[in-house]
Amino acid sequence: MCRSIKTLRPPALPEEATEEDMRAAALQYVRKVSGFRAPAAHNREVFDRAVEEITEATMTLLDGLEIRGSGARSTVEG
Repeated sequence: MCRSIKTLRPPALPEEATEEDMRAAALQYVRKVSGFRAPAAHNREVFDRAVEEITEATMTLLDGLEIRGSGARSTVEG
């Protein structure tokens, strides 16, 4: 069906997570929660809005995390 959601923060992900990585994880989450791989036309708007909101929340989360031992905050491209 879909790929599994992977950890997007260092050191689990060797390079910085991209917006594309975060959107793919958000899409997987919405698919899992809704039970739809692709929504019907009448559900498309709410489905797409959920993916966008979860992508933004993921960016905020990763940007705010402090990674112990690195002395720096996590940063992501976006």
